Amino acid sequence: MYLSEFEELHPHIRDFIPTVLFPTTEDPAVAQLILSSIATAMMTVVSIVFAILLMTLTLASTQFSPRIIISFVRDNVTQQTLGIFLGTFLYCLGALPAARNLPAKFCPVVTVFGAMVMAFLCVTWLLFFIIHISRAVSVTHLVDRIARETEDMIKQTLPEMRGEGEGVQKTVSPAHVDAAGMPILSDTSGYILSINNERLFTLAKTHDLSIAVTRRIGHFVPAGIPILGISGKGKVTPELDKSLRKAFNIGTIRTLDADIEFGILQIVDIALKAVSPAINDPSTAINCIDQLSSILIQFAMHKAPQTEFYYPEGTLRVSIPWLGFDRILESAFEQVRLYAQADVAVSLRLLRAFSDIASTLPDRESRKLIVDQGIKLVGGCSEKLSEEVLKEMRLRLAALEKMA
Repeated sequence: MYLSEFEELHPHIRDFIPTVLFPTTEDPAVAQLILSSIATAMMTVVSIVFAILLMTLTLASTQFSPRIIISFVRDNVTQQTLGIFLGTFLYCLGALPAARNLPAKFCPVVTVFGAMVMAFLCVTWLLFFIIHISRAVSVTHLVDRIARETEDMIKQTLPEMRGEGEGVQKTVSPAHVDAAGMPILSDTSGYILSINNERLFTLAKTHDLSIAVTRRIGHFVPAGIPILGISGKGKVTPELDKSLRKAFNIGTIRTLDADIEFGILQIVDIALKAVSPAINDPSTAINCIDQLSSILIQFAMHKAPQTEFYYPEGTLRVSIPWLGFDRILESAFEQVRLYAQADVAVSLRLLRAFSDIASTLPDRESRKLIVDQGIKLVGGCSEKLSEEVLKEMRLRLAALEKMA
């Protein structure tokens, strides 16, 4: 039952509405005027919200990175803001026919009062939205939010912590289709958003197959390129071929869901913009480096997921590629290190980040990877900076080398 219908059946509820807000209960034209005015105002505000959002997307795309646009579009506050204003507009639009002169004169006082309350809430929410957007375009807040989302994704994707003395995660490279095997081709182009390992394992056991995944999460796969390599005694039927493809969720836009590297690349893009001659913002680059070091420490603290599935014991059924610590380290710092070699402040912060990460790594092999990054950094800076400036960098590098 609509609110106006309930009010018509129980007119005594009007007594609770202050007469100051609605002095007359007999003229439907007053109700129509108020409802139409609120509906018009809501659509005007929605236009303003869209304009603010487009301005924010343009600014973020040019100032930071086009990769982060998806995070603004998926922002809950933005979606809630549009939903509240559009909901109020539809409420007023639906309530307008209730204010009528025929067949019997009726003025929906309670319904109009509800529209007034919603309008007040919308104005309050608009102030909150403006404050939220002003924080959202702040680079410090933006980088921190991406880092927290990436760390949350690490905890969801890698729920088990690494044991004491256990080595950090190793990269498992994508498989190549065996010459004697059968390739399963992708029927669509896009980024691999997720892979259903359990589905592949179940199909491999049921049909006596060995399945090798040739593309990992985050990779772009064109249509017609193999995503699986099949071998074994079982026969691949058209129905099985279709079931195998369904294990892959392929989308047109790369997202952070199950793709830890994507969060890192977003922060790297912001850091590269900051150290470019056009922007020249070392403070932002330093902030990005701090967050990248935090992400890598969290990543190294977790145990790698299962990448090989056997059934029965000794018979490999499914192999899944995985991006280990070595590749994550390269994604996080390789480009920043190359572009920051002429900036002393950024390079010094890189060396500090390397020391922080190395101090949390249990095995010498992983620490050696960090030390190699530090050696390359100081070597590149030696070609562009004076010896006087390099003194502090060499001291930090010496402390880092002792950790190896």
